[in-house]
Amino acid sequence: MISGKHAIWSTVAALGMAFVPAGGAQAQDKDNAARFGALESILDVSLSPDGKQLAFIEQGVKRMRRLYVVDTTEGARPRQILSSDGGAGGNLSWCGWVTATRLACQTFARAQVAGDIYGATNIIALDAAGGNLKVLSNRRNSRSLYSDFRGGSVLDWSASDNGSLLMTRSYVPEYDTGTRIASRREGLGVDQIDSVTGASHRVEVPNDDAIFYLSDGHGQVRLMATQSWMGSGQINPIIHFLYRPKGGGNWKPLSDYDVASEKGFEPLAIDPSTDRVFGFDRVDGRKAVVAMPLDGSGAATTIYAHPEVDVDDIIRIGRNGRIVGVSFATDKRVSVMTDPAMERMTEALSKALGGKQILISDASADESKYLVRASSDTDPGQYFLFDPKAKILRPLLGERDALASLTLSPVQPINYPAADGTMIPGYLTLPPGRSDAKGLPAIVMPHGGPSARDEWGFDWMAQYFAQSGYAVLQPNFRGSSGYGDAWYQKNGFQSWRTAIGDVTDAGRWLVSAQQGADPAKLSIVGWSYGGYAALQSGVLAPDLFKAIVAIAPVTDLDQLKREEASKGGGEINARFIGSGPHIKEGSPAQNAEAIKVPVLMFHGSFDQNVDIAQSRTMKRALDAKGKRAELIEYPELAHSLETGEARTDMLRKISAFLPH
Repeated sequence: MISGKHAIWSTVAALGMAFVPAGGAQAQDKDNAARFGALESILDVSLSPDGKQLAFIEQGVKRMRRLYVVDTTEGARPRQILSSDGGAGGNLSWCGWVTATRLACQTFARAQVAGDIYGATNIIALDAAGGNLKVLSNRRNSRSLYSDFRGGSVLDWSASDNGSLLMTRSYVPEYDTGTRIASRREGLGVDQIDSVTGASHRVEVPNDDAIFYLSDGHGQVRLMATQSWMGSGQINPIIHFLYRPKGGGNWKPLSDYDVASEKGFEPLAIDPSTDRVFGFDRVDGRKAVVAMPLDGSGAATTIYAHPEVDVDDIIRIGRNGRIVGVSFATDKRVSVMTDPAMERMTEALSKALGGKQILISDASADESKYLVRASSDTDPGQYFLFDPKAKILRPLLGERDALASLTLSPVQPINYPAADGTMIPGYLTLPPGRSDAKGLPAIVMPHGGPSARDEWGFDWMAQYFAQSGYAVLQPNFRGSSGYGDAWYQKNGFQSWRTAIGDVTDAGRWLVSAQQGADPAKLSIVGWSYGGYAALQSGVLAPDLFKAIVAIAPVTDLDQLKREEASKGGGEINARFIGSGPHIKEGSPAQNAEAIKVPVLMFHGSFDQNVDIAQSRTMKRALDAKGKRAELIEYPELAHSLETGEARTDMLRKISAFLPH
């Protein structure tokens, strides 16, 4: 349910001070599970076009979220203008400023229909003072021929001086029985929408195959992506990108991108000053930032490539999405600015804040004021307001107030040897005050994905276990992304023996004579693909880990292929997962007999990333073999277990389960 400014008030201190979590700080002082299990205090922050106001979403108990607006002047008090509780009306995801007096926000809701989980979004708008709420997404109605839960997205904020937005909107044709005004429009289009009245006019005719559009940041739609359904009822793995010439005209082919292989040019942002689109492509076997002119020539230019890692982000700022740099992760996240003034500013800010990583989260329309986020391994994140002309940097909000009084553990980039001699990068977190792992209980914590990698920085689970006295190692095993094609191999499923071998070697390194962790108290904990890796490690090395914790894990690859086929992703996932002996050999549920140690699993019943049936299959397989196994299900929660109550409960149960 979403309600207005008369919803229950949260205890909020003056701007520049921390939130006081419900229940009081003292109640949490002796309960690290509650501290670390709590969600981020602040979900989203945005700066008004004139730089005079902030909007931010506070996360409360259960699924409660509250939208506040506050002046950026010293000592101003936030005023709540909206709240949502995650019920049938959805929950707030983010909010941005249309004008200095009007906001647009996205809501998201999940529901189960005939056994299937569906997610639906909407874009709404309301006054910064509260009230005059309008739904900007197309409304669904009883005459619609089918359901389309896409609520659209804000494509361009730059056209908002008069209170309007450029938005994608989804159209569904209607039955014409008993009416003469049934709509025949179908697919994703682009509309200009007045956020105050809700009136709109069409900018791009809906296209049934369109999945997204890009504008130039100045109100002109220049790129469209299409992805069709195949005759088999499955989604085509190929995304076609089309461009429109600067002077207008018909859509023309630009490039193709293969979702299954992750090959091809993938556009991300348009630079109108050079009439090019910036995006990602492979250069010497690694992801790089590439620019392609919007003329159909295909003459790509490499903007930035790194010899060791993937370049995986394009840095943009301001309401026009101005491109100012690129970013990649080696041992730590590195930003390379193409804008000299922005480079000087971010370097000065990092120096002023003790070398912390700096992210320009938002800026006023004239870029005279900036919303800055600073973070590190021991700082979960703080927001500041920066006025470069006045040379003022003022603290605003902290992301995790429950951890404000704790001393967190530094995260050490390390490398350890795999069985074949390959050095595997990873991150080691030790209990506060410890300089080595000798005699400690230890945890290997593989990341999800598998097309992902861990990075240096704050990790709430790793920090929780370190506070609990464990040495925690997060390996970037082969099969991780971020290090190029050779490291990625065929992904963590098809190349599972290498990936899981690297994960088990992480455990062996921790308990080696050099590191000295206690081999009788070595455990493995993983989420999503990490949960798969934890379970499959028990198959590959049954005597190594003494306890296995798997959160929302994949457990049966053949079952995964069938599940994805039922959602239309069968062709993509058939290629990603592959066929052959590894389907059985690499599925922990089909090899449950090999697992010797206790298994604890957690899963949300509304998980759209990994169906809860995967954990239930694993539980049945373990039970059938007489193994010790427990599955904790959280009703109506998704893949991330998005309530502090669920995460706190999970941390407590894990702590009671692991050897320590």
